[in-house]
Amino acid sequence: MRHRTLGSLRVSAIGLGAMPLSIEGRPDVSRALATVHAALDSGVTLLDTADSYHLPGAEPGHNELLVARALTAYGGDTDEVLVATKGGRGRPADGSWTVDGDPRRLKSAAEASLRRLGVEAIGLYQLHKPDPAVPFEESVGALRELLGEGKIRLAGISNTDAGQIRAAHRILGDRLVSVQNRYSPAVRDSEAELRLCAELGLAFLPWSPLGGISRSSLDGPSQVADARPGAFRAVARVHGVSPQQVALAWLLARSPAVIPIPGASRPETIRDSAAAADLVLSAQELELLNSAAVPVG
Repeated sequence: MRHRTLGSLRVSAIGLGAMPLSIEGRPDVSRALATVHAALDSGVTLLDTADSYHLPGAEPGHNELLVARALTAYGGDTDEVLVATKGGRGRPADGSWTVDGDPRRLKSAAEASLRRLGVEAIGLYQLHKPDPAVPFEESVGALRELLGEGKIRLAGISNTDAGQIRAAHRILGDRLVSVQNRYSPAVRDSEAELRLCAELGLAFLPWSPLGGISRSSLDGPSQVADARPGAFRAVARVHGVSPQQVALAWLLARSPAVIPIPGASRPETIRDSAAAADLVLSAQELELLNSAAVPVG
């Protein structure tokens, strides 16, 4: 497993997005734990969770509890594992995703996450999404207070634009270490934010790094308008790997700031994703894939 920099830390170049282990269609507990353990066995040291990753209207913090349980039950060393969680969103019974950036509630949510994870301080705590009803600076101010109180070690923001990244950087300084935005071969409307992260020395954590599309969709243009048919499949065939691996390797090649966090609900899936860290694509292959990926905006 290759590694990348996140703040002052060295983490695996591929992380695990644990959300699929707790929302609709989730696996049973034994398979969920096996998936996290397979990630750790593969050298993954970044686990991404959130307090809102649970079934609608029930079990707040389910995913955090699951990640904590998996780490406790793991037979190997977990000292280098960074658990990144998020606060500021909710999942009511209707299945929607709400946003709440009120500083008091953010701090309360962080304290609840701290208890569920069973740690002295949360490794990386991220504002899940800016709340249009709350000044962004006030929400980020809650992260600054949590840092000052020693309840979180590092801070991040998610679903933000370049102006918000700059604002958070002014408020938090070098304790802002990451930005988590949607970015994939099919969805590239965070190009400006990615460039800014590289400029500021922030890690860029693409969520839904495969764009929510299946492996078969990567093989052709089904959900990637105007994509060159078969580009990911063709490169995958040359290397004897899955198109998913090629997509993740393509993401890693976009910038040293990128640390993809693909989701997984099966051990074999995260093993395959983790292997992308060691897949080196040629300049010609990257040119082909760049033309197959579709910029948005």
